[in-house]
Formats: sequence, C-alpha cells, structure tokens
Amino acid sequence: MNTQPAPKRLAGQNALVTGANSGIGEGIARELAAEGANVAVNYVVQPETAEAICDDINKAGGGKAIAIQGDVSKEDDVQAMFAGAIKQFGTLDIVCSNAGIQRDARLVDMTIAQWEQVIGVNLTGAFLCARAAAREFTRRGMRDVSRALGKIIFTSSVHQEIPWGGHCNYATTKGGIMQLMESIAQELAPRKIRVNSICPGAIETAINRKAWDTPQAAAALEKLIPFGRIGVPADVAKVAAWLASDESDYICGASIYVDGGMTLYPGFATGG
Repeated sequence: MNTQPAPKRLAGQNALVTGANSGIGEGIARELAAEGANVAVNYVVQPETAEAICDDINKAGGGKAIAIQGDVSKEDDVQAMFAGAIKQFGTLDIVCSNAGIQRDARLVDMTIAQWEQVIGVNLTGAFLCARAAAREFTRRGMRDVSRALGKIIFTSSVHQEIPWGGHCNYATTKGGIMQLMESIAQELAPRKIRVNSICPGAIETAINRKAWDTPQAAAALEKLIPFGRIGVPADVAKVAAWLASDESDYICGASIYVDGGMTLYPGFATGG
C-alpha cells in the first residue's frame, strides 16, 4: 500500500504576495506555502511581523518564506522587490497583488491626499506588480512546474460591483482592478499567463475591524450576508491557492466572489 503523501499542488513554484504581513495577504502567503510554494512575504512597515510570519512558515515544513520590503505604489520599490525575490528564488511563478488600504471620507470631505494614497496603493500598485510579473514570466519562459507560464491573482472586492458611499476612492480602485484584470487577461492569455481576481466580501481583518469586532457590529454586518457568517482570511486564501494551481488551468479573466452571497443583494430576498 502506498503511504507516500500526495504531492503538494504548488511544489517547486515561487510566489510573491504583496501586503502579506497581515489579514488576507498573510492568509494567502501561509496557504501557498502549505501547498509547497516558496513565498516572498511583502510588507511596508513592521518588519518584525513579516519575519515572524516567515518563521512560522519555515517551521511548518512546506515552502520556504522570506520577508521583503516594498511600497507597491512606488515603481522603484516594486522593481527592487521583484529583483530581491528573483535573486532569492531564481524566478517567480505566482504573483498575488493583494496590498490595499482604505482612507475613508464622504465625497465632500475627502482630501486629494486620501484619494491619491488609495489610488496609488490599490490600483497603481496592482498595475506595477502585474507589469513586473508579466515581464519576469516572459523573460524566463516555460518551466515544468506548471502548465501556465505564470499566474497573476488580484485581490479585488465585492465593491468592484457594489457601490459604497463614503468610500468612493476605495470602490473606484476595485472597479479599476476589474478592468485592469480583464484587459491584461485578454492580452496575456495567448502567452499562457493566467490572470484572475478574487473578490472578498466581509472578511475579519484589521482594515475593517470596526465592522465586526463587537456583537452589535457583527450582527448588523451579517444581515448583508445570506450565508450568515463573516468570512476569515482562510476563505480567500484557499481560493488563491486553487487559482495558482493547475486545477484551475482553464480559468482566465475571472472574478471569483468569496462573499457568503453578499453580491446577491439580500435586501431583495423579501421584495426589497
């Protein structure tokens, strides 16, 4: 009887996850490593947190992890981040463009700084990382670890579809990511580069702590979720690992909603 463990889905592959020192990005980094990928854990500040995550991953016995600093809104930082990851691993096979911020305000109160910061990280950062990924995949050619030349996975949001008053800068970036993803998926598919997005709904992370960290807030939020619970980073991370694997090899240009049904507009379940 064969008692050998099944091979890990991402064995031999190398990944970069931006914004990976907390929340959804951390969950994705841990899940990719558990599936066998070596992972570059990107952070901007708090290097000790990123190093602690890497230590955990390295002790777990899956893929190896390194911490790598970089602000995705800055072109030079992105180039240095990719160069550092490639120097360490040799190349990259998977790039998860996850880094994102919120700077919330009503339209009439929103400053140009709040607008530009969110656009810079969430949308310009996604463009810069996707461009660097496509350049690296094309440079090194096919490898025998995957049927695809490379995989780019964006973390978008249900707010690429659902308007969000008081958060127009954030929602605008997510709508932009949808068109960015679909446009480059169309462009890159002939090169066997797969580009997709994951669109989380309400997930328990620091970025939206006020929305779920009291029983009253959680109960109000759950009214927007037909499935009746708030998500956790692992819900998103498992989808990311699947999208990075050959199990999803024919999926390209897709937005996958991980939202417990939030985009079903539950207010209309009883007639609106």
